[in-house]
Amino acid sequence: MNSPIQFYTQEKKTFESELASLKGKLIKLSIIRLIVFLATVYGVYYFNDSTKIMVPLLIVGIILFFFLVSVHTDFKHKKRKTEALIYINQREINVLNGVISELDSGDEFQDSTHEFSYDVDLFGMGSFFQFINRTTLLSGKKWLASTLSSNNIDSIEDKQETIKELSETPKWRQNFSATGSLIQVNVNAEIIVKWLHKHKAFTPKSMRIIPHIFSIISFSLIILNYFNLIPLSITTLWFFIGIGITGVYLKKINPFYLNANKAKETFRQYHQLLSLIETQEFSSKLLKFKQEEIKTEAKKASEIFLQFSKTLDAFDQRNNMIIGIFANGFALRDLYHCYQLEQWIDTNKDKVETWFKVIAFFDAQNSLANYSFNHPTYTFPTITKSENTLETKNLGHPLINSQKRVDNDLLIKNDEFFIITGANMAGKSTFLRTVSLAIIMGNTGLPICADEVKYSPIQLITSMRTSDSLTDDESYFFSELKRLKYIIEKIKTEKYFIILDEILKGTNSTDKAIGSRKFVERLVASKATGIIATHDLSLCEISDELEEVKNYYFDAEIINDELHFDYTFKKGICQNMNASFLLKKMEII
Repeated sequence: MNSPIQFYTQEKKTFESELASLKGKLIKLSIIRLIVFLATVYGVYYFNDSTKIMVPLLIVGIILFFFLVSVHTDFKHKKRKTEALIYINQREINVLNGVISELDSGDEFQDSTHEFSYDVDLFGMGSFFQFINRTTLLSGKKWLASTLSSNNIDSIEDKQETIKELSETPKWRQNFSATGSLIQVNVNAEIIVKWLHKHKAFTPKSMRIIPHIFSIISFSLIILNYFNLIPLSITTLWFFIGIGITGVYLKKINPFYLNANKAKETFRQYHQLLSLIETQEFSSKLLKFKQEEIKTEAKKASEIFLQFSKTLDAFDQRNNMIIGIFANGFALRDLYHCYQLEQWIDTNKDKVETWFKVIAFFDAQNSLANYSFNHPTYTFPTITKSENTLETKNLGHPLINSQKRVDNDLLIKNDEFFIITGANMAGKSTFLRTVSLAIIMGNTGLPICADEVKYSPIQLITSMRTSDSLTDDESYFFSELKRLKYIIEKIKTEKYFIILDEILKGTNSTDKAIGSRKFVERLVASKATGIIATHDLSLCEISDELEEVKNYYFDAEIINDELHFDYTFKKGICQNMNASFLLKKMEII
């Protein structure tokens, strides 16, 4: 297969050519439609004296005109979808060239209390979420955010298999995304599901038959009245009886209609996504399971959605005054449709939530698969249960340009704790976020930015960025203590990979050194695995007493009165600090 950027470039050219063809066809259809309309008008005028010719001509003209309108509508939809596909491919070209500003950043998912997401910039501008997110539905976006932040270490190999399979179907994924991007609904799936479950049926079971009997009687009365076999007053009385029956239920019909009308477009458009899922062949365990969730014995889920949408369309015709009044008076139309809709809700309300969730799942998985497709050189971790928690070769941060990025090897065993020292800007914090993302990506089933990865799954917890809270009347130091307490409580019951960056910054250096040492000792005693970055070289002395603790560093050198970093992860303790040099260099002191 071509490189990702070559694929997107070729697809874009193909769809641009298709778009030009569609535009030409639309112009021709518009001209033909105008000709048919004018010809019909002229024919009606010319054969005005001959009803036998004029009426058939008018009927044929109207049928042909509306047929052309339907064809024109279909071509317009194809045009919009083709434009969406062009946009999708151009967007991927932009992203591969480093432009991600147009992507959704997921700011609303930022949570400073989360186990790791706030510390590692998982959400927000320039975040990993922004880099990876290609969802087109709100439900899919939420599913993706939940997946990345879930800390779920179960069934990782199944997750990998899912992402691998979907990554190999870029055209299907783009078709799904283009279809999803055209969906414009006023009410999201979650609200609809709540409405379906809360709705209490009000139409009696007799409404399955009564509207049909009522319609037959009405039709009979109209025929009898037409032939003057009964007086008009009987037909009129029957009409008002129908209006009266409908009126009894009107207070329940109207709010039901309003809710149903809001859901109409969602069902109409989501059935297309269900159809794409149903018709695609999958082999991976998780994808097949999700596909099974939308299968029913009688009909496909997409057909059931479409059926409900059509019934809602018919119900919507009550806004037409003629239909609304006469159809209810003579056929109890509102009650008939309410009964049909309530029967559908009763049969399918429990399934609908699952079907919506399956759509959201595929929308989110497409983002993960797209990421895998865009990075063919990245590595899916080999999942192990060895003594090594994480072993990598040339591990890098996925958001740093590969031309500028410095990759490092890492081997950390179970229950080991690394202390990393280093000069300012030498790369400590970036390395911590690199390791954090590697664990997040590994747990999600994604390929990791490395040449080789062996990984024994573990949950992640961090303390890298703490802030004070004026709202909660908390100092910076107290907020940090709460975070450290939170970590201690979590590791009492579960195994975590702990990443800490310069803890206890809110106190004096002596107190900080003592407190940091005691905290690391507590973590090691708890059999914790993790990394702490610090400027406090005295903390490194703990490695002389505890064999689980290892010292590593990032270095800085002053060459020709300039500061140089190699961003290389090295064993030992850093000896070169640079704060004084930088203060002098920037003429601060």
